[in-house]
Amino acid sequence: MIDRIVRKAREAAHTRQCRAVFATPPATVHDDGVVVFSMIGTRVLGPYLVAAKSFLAALGRGRVVLLDDGSLTTDDKALMAAHLGNPEIRSIRDVDTGDAPRGGCWERLMTLIDLSARDYVIQLDSDTVTLGAVGEVRAAIDAGRSFTIVGGTDGEAQGLKTLTDFRRDVYPDGPDALPAASHVQTQIEARMDRLPDPDTRRYVRACAAFAGFAPGSVTRADAQAFSRAAEAAVGSEVWRQWGSEQVASNYLVANTPDPVLLPYARYYHFWDDGDRADPGLVHFPGTHRYTGSAYARATAAALAVLKR
Repeated sequence: MIDRIVRKAREAAHTRQCRAVFATPPATVHDDGVVVFSMIGTRVLGPYLVAAKSFLAALGRGRVVLLDDGSLTTDDKALMAAHLGNPEIRSIRDVDTGDAPRGGCWERLMTLIDLSARDYVIQLDSDTVTLGAVGEVRAAIDAGRSFTIVGGTDGEAQGLKTLTDFRRDVYPDGPDALPAASHVQTQIEARMDRLPDPDTRRYVRACAAFAGFAPGSVTRADAQAFSRAAEAAVGSEVWRQWGSEQVASNYLVANTPDPVLLPYARYYHFWDDGDRADPGLVHFPGTHRYTGSAYARATAAALAVLKR
């Protein structure tokens, strides 16, 4: 109970802190074939603007496209227009996911794929903050290579593997050894070798919070084929839980030509394990988002740059 109260207090304080972003100059955007894409709602406007504006300032490229989760107001949209160069805003209600799940960010993934038919699309979560140079991202864009932030030091150590090798190395005892009611990501990862072409298709343990898709590298058919195979492997009840979209994102990026796995020392998740010496982009997942003052300190650092 005490932990919940402390977390709520820190969240409220961070929301107030982020209001300072409304007084920063508008982001500079470019219609140059790069799209910075996010699904957002009214609750995260301040943190999202910190995430988007700090990333755009570091990247120096791209325009913004947003997917409205259904909660954006007219005033919210006017605010986004003023700060982000009048971005295109699509509605989640208009997204057809086909036979893939609805909800759980699948509308986000399908919209991203549609946009990537002609543009380089970067998925950026609202709980990220860019604190330094992002040269690795710029290089990936220039080379036409997709990229992803890995899931942690384990994901970096494993790297890209065939589905067969991933299952053997990460889940040597297979799915039968899993605890009951394991997370959907664990359930499907432990069955990767049961998916089509397991000796040639690849997987990386990564995160959908920050990923780039090179133009034409992924199609809706790819996503839906993977979803059908995964659903057959774990069952509909499991596959339609929150988290399946991240597995799909990991799989899709891994099977693009020569994808870039961003160095975890510079593009990392905050797990209450200290700061890095040379941070590029930091993701603050819900588990430790408001543990200590790391998110507040990162936000303050980003705001100081944006105010200049």
